Amino acid sequence: MTRFSVVPGVMLCVLANVVVASEEFEIWPAELPAGARQYTADEKQALNAKTTAERIAFVDRPTLTVFPAPAEKANGCAVVICPGGAYNILAWPKEGVEVAEWFNTIGVTAFVLKYRVPRRDPERIHHEPMQDVQRAIRCVRRDAKRWNIDPKRVGTLGFSAGGHLTVMSGVQYETRSYPEIDDADRISCRPDFMCPIYCAYLGPGYDDRKEVALGDLVHVTPQTPPTFLAVTWDDALRGAQSALLFARLREHGVQAEIHVFAKGGHGYGLRPSDDPVSEWPVHLARWLQINGFVPRSDRTE
Repeated sequence: MTRFSVVPGVMLCVLANVVVASEEFEIWPAELPAGARQYTADEKQALNAKTTAERIAFVDRPTLTVFPAPAEKANGCAVVICPGGAYNILAWPKEGVEVAEWFNTIGVTAFVLKYRVPRRDPERIHHEPMQDVQRAIRCVRRDAKRWNIDPKRVGTLGFSAGGHLTVMSGVQYETRSYPEIDDADRISCRPDFMCPIYCAYLGPGYDDRKEVALGDLVHVTPQTPPTFLAVTWDDALRGAQSALLFARLREHGVQAEIHVFAKGGHGYGLRPSDDPVSEWPVHLARWLQINGFVPRSDRTE
């Protein structure tokens, strides 16, 4: 059983009888990038009132919550986790904290990104979150020594809208989404691997229900990071669009692996079910081993 005790900036996670202290810190040093929407006190109150134990409904100060891998398992790999929620909310425990805990079991230090929600710009629903994920990757690399991680083994993983954000982190990393603020912004924001899980919004105009096609934002090159995809056939057109992404990665010689399960729908995270899709973390752990991001072992958690 996992329990949490929250004090300012610190979360204590009791996992498998091991206490791991997690720190939350803001990724922007002062003001947000120019053009960020400002909310009134009443708007903030109304949005915050929609927050529940399962979802965060409003974020205007993006943060990273760090879950260090236990010392006896830590292998230097790190991942920035992007919870899903249609770019309107964040499915915080299911697609954030629980996933970070699982990564810790395979020796990976996890950073859960609390990016800005709800949507600010209906024409560019990923724009502010893209600023946040690029900044987050740079902050992780900047502080690599502090967290005892390898800055050349920092990946991204996300679910649904967070899966889309994960793909954007890997196919749009050359797009400067905000002006340089400090020395951290001179560090590369290209993830070393990316793992979109039941990825949404890959189609033209963010469509994932009407057309089996990829939008112009999905700009794959030979420099796109190695990619692991997991999705289901019965999840709208997302399985087909993920398959198109896999094909495009293959065309450009980018190492990739895809698992399209028959059943499972959308939004399952790591929570177990009777559907084979619940096995996707086992495949991910092996893929990370095969590609040298984590050490090989005789077993996966």
